Amino acid sequence: MSYCYNSVLCRYNEIAIKGGNRSMFEKCLVENMRGALAKIENLKISRVRGRIWIELKNGNDFTQDELDIIKKQLPKVFGMESFSPGILCKPDLEEIRSAVRKSVDNIFKPAMEKSKGPLSFRIRARRSDKKFPFRSKEIEIKLAELIAEIYGEENLDVDLMNAAVSVCCEVREEFAFVFYEVCAAPGGLPVGCNDSVLVLLSGGIDSPVASYMTMKRGSPVNFITFHSSPYTPPETVDKVKRIVKVINEYQRGGVLFICNLAPIQKLIRDKCSERYRTILYRRMMFRIAEKVALKNKMSALATGEAVGQVASQTISNLSTINNAVRMLILRPLIGMDKHEAIVLSRKMGTSDISNEQVPDSCTVFAPNSPATASKIPLIEKEEERLGDYNSILEEIISNIDLPEK
Repeated sequence: MSYCYNSVLCRYNEIAIKGGNRSMFEKCLVENMRGALAKIENLKISRVRGRIWIELKNGNDFTQDELDIIKKQLPKVFGMESFSPGILCKPDLEEIRSAVRKSVDNIFKPAMEKSKGPLSFRIRARRSDKKFPFRSKEIEIKLAELIAEIYGEENLDVDLMNAAVSVCCEVREEFAFVFYEVCAAPGGLPVGCNDSVLVLLSGGIDSPVASYMTMKRGSPVNFITFHSSPYTPPETVDKVKRIVKVINEYQRGGVLFICNLAPIQKLIRDKCSERYRTILYRRMMFRIAEKVALKNKMSALATGEAVGQVASQTISNLSTINNAVRMLILRPLIGMDKHEAIVLSRKMGTSDISNEQVPDSCTVFAPNSPATASKIPLIEKEEERLGDYNSILEEIISNIDLPEK
């Protein structure tokens, strides 16, 4: 099948409301698009009046393989609201009709084969060039007549609200653009327009989703994961590595720091009250993460915690955990329920990996009845029982595996 598409129109939403620094956001978005589409040679990406256009430098139509890459990669580029492959032509009615004539089979023939009766369709035209001799409604009528001429009125049914297929046309002073679909993109801000963040990443559902939500606000993410070897199997880390690989499809390669928490966990097990173990584990994780983030010039931490989801995530316990560090802690999922996180996990492609049953560090020496409330002075007294735990944390940090992409 020959698509005859020579251009892709890319739309953004939130960037459009930016002020004097809008150009910075646009440049960041274009750079990310280039990275996502690096496999396509001779690519030309240009910014024109609040839109971004993708073409080939030689003016040729995209091949099927190139269109497949575009449709696979652009939905992973934050900052973009939607995109439409189509035909860029001169702002002339006959040119527009010609563009429709040579491309419409790509959409209508497969749809007609599936349709059990007349195929429902609609025409959508928009004319921003008021000097164009035909109004939007007149353009729609002309194109509808062409469609009827090609396929026969008896095989078609006009449906403006729930059409199976749409023919869309935009007419501007410099060009016209014909397209048939609006493909969704993730929206938000382009990754790289905000400071980088270190995500405390486990193998579960929530922290990968927190990574996605953090990237959506423009921050590149790196990752730190905790295992408890020899109490947790090698699969604990392998699972996280596979999750990182999926997340990095949405950015240009965050690194993974791999940390063995077992030495401090054993000390907490031996010296502290059992019911506060999880809170103490989390405080130690955050201290380690903060040191790694500062050393590597990252500006915040992020987690997949949500209020009330488990015992350590009550308001009281989150406050106690926060108190262990001074760095900003982002919790993008704070108001989400589990179902919302699962839906987003499926969308981003980490759900199947996250659902694999592999022990993680939080299950090691887990308390039978964890505390659902805590006070900072009480937890600090528990930590006094540990003695010089900072030296243990420094040793743990010195043994962190080198970052992996």
